[in-house]
Amino acid sequence: MIKSKLCELLGITYPVFQGGMAWISDGHLAAAVSNGGGLGIIAAGNAPGAYVREQIQIAASLTKQPFGVNIMLLSPFADEVAKVVVEEKVAVVTTGAGNPSKYMKDWKDAGIRVIPVVPSVAMAKLMTRLGADALIAEGGESGGHIGELSTMVLVPQVCDVTDLPVLAAGGIADGRGVAAALMLGACGVQVGTRFLVAEECNIHPNYKEKILKANDLATITTGKRLGHPVRSLKTPLSRSLFQAEYSDISDEALEEMGVGKLALAARDGDLQNGCFLAGQVAGMVNRAQPAADIVRELCEQAEPLLKGASAWVK
Repeated sequence: MIKSKLCELLGITYPVFQGGMAWISDGHLAAAVSNGGGLGIIAAGNAPGAYVREQIQIAASLTKQPFGVNIMLLSPFADEVAKVVVEEKVAVVTTGAGNPSKYMKDWKDAGIRVIPVVPSVAMAKLMTRLGADALIAEGGESGGHIGELSTMVLVPQVCDVTDLPVLAAGGIADGRGVAAALMLGACGVQVGTRFLVAEECNIHPNYKEKILKANDLATITTGKRLGHPVRSLKTPLSRSLFQAEYSDISDEALEEMGVGKLALAARDGDLQNGCFLAGQVAGMVNRAQPAADIVRELCEQAEPLLKGASAWVK
């Protein structure tokens, strides 16, 4: 069995995090992943504290294992959610889209493990200095908001500048990706896109079907002009956004074109107007499974690959 210091740090069986995907990663999915031995994560997204509290309580009613909450720091409700995770005694907080420094003391005093998502070496250094417990180095192959660097480039550079445990994220959907991440210096992985088709994932069936039918060229990146690129499946909406980006439309109008579109995909399955976030590995996701099976399979597939690595050394 694959074990790492991440497992010891968090009390989990497998070094696998389920990504915190806004409008997708709810208490049911998080609990299923945690029950399967990984770390399930509830996505706060732009939701208010009351919603996050409800999802935490749902997860706590379904699992006795540790689970986490992802807080998007640009959310207007970030301050509110930061207090909720303390009050609800969440085991882990992952963060993105900002600097969590103003919350770190309260979280650490509450015994919460703080694990920021970092898209660059500079951010990894900063989070290490601020007292993070581990880091998630997320490459641009990911779905949703992405950075410039690919996973293969980013992970070893982050590992070189910190003594903290590092998880690799972006472009990982099977045991080959897990094995590669560990060889790059990571001690665990965060996976998002594959969990979109977990049986416990409550997104609209249209969303799941689009993932299962995706191929290697199924995604597109929009939003670079606005400074926050986003990767999603190619749809009428994403193609319109891409074309508008190179027109004379104002930044404000371009921004407005994307508002609320993820919810239309995740909740309503709107194939015309929805934004179906997904990573480049969508083409490798070809069947629905229970979340626990996904967690176990990721590691079980990686084991023989890691054991056979010596075949390349003469």
